[in-house]
Amino acid sequence: MIYLKTQEEVELIRESSLLVSKTIAEVAKEIRPGITTLALDKLAEEFIRDNGGEPAFLNYNGFPNSLCISVNSQVVHGIPNQNELKDGDICSVDCGVLKNGFYGDSAYTFAIGEVDKKILRLMQVTKECLQKGIEAAIGGARIGDVSSAIQQHAEKNGYSVVRELVGHGVGRKLHEKPEVPNYGKRGQGIILKEGLVIAIEPMINMGVKNVIYERDGWTVRTADNLPSAHFEHTVAIRKGHADVLSSFEEIERVVRLNKYNQVIN
Repeated sequence: MIYLKTQEEVELIRESSLLVSKTIAEVAKEIRPGITTLALDKLAEEFIRDNGGEPAFLNYNGFPNSLCISVNSQVVHGIPNQNELKDGDICSVDCGVLKNGFYGDSAYTFAIGEVDKKILRLMQVTKECLQKGIEAAIGGARIGDVSSAIQQHAEKNGYSVVRELVGHGVGRKLHEKPEVPNYGKRGQGIILKEGLVIAIEPMINMGVKNVIYERDGWTVRTADNLPSAHFEHTVAIRKGHADVLSSFEEIERVVRLNKYNQVIN
């Protein structure tokens, strides 16, 4: 069942989503070569709790941590561990928060140190795919319009779109209906109605679209071991535009100050 939100509920989701954004910005202050992904996870959990929220991912269907941190060829759902980030890595940080009964969800991919220009281009196009999807997410459009906008932009730039993992509705549950694929045809799927809140999250691969699930039962990586990038916003459907409830503004302000990061426009 699809739940449409009242304006008051949308504002509560916005509050949760902005706490997600602030959490990722805190991670951005510390992300650098030599830090472990587990250290970043602990920092995030503490920040979320200090600001009145609960980590949405922690113990979700058994997931053991507060962040999904996916490095290089890992697409999503990477489990934080004692491995250190290295110069030249890219790193997707996916975060969810529960606050005041509603969830927020967002993700940002970081470039650590000196990253190959071809990989930076993948990140840039993935971020552009997110924006294309947001621009298509307006009242009266269809899910397929969002999906198609993402797929067309990725593929015309020579990249592939993961099929097995999709965006989703957000509200009193972390994952609600409808699913929001990153591939599809214009004019197909459900009509987007005002009050619908969805997470749009392109997962774009440099090589083939196929993925493999690692033995930990969570981590998803590319089948050819080439890099993958991931950006995500939680948005509310409005007449004529999408209302973006999460934000990259503070994250990117921090990235510009962190000598170990590169900003993707």
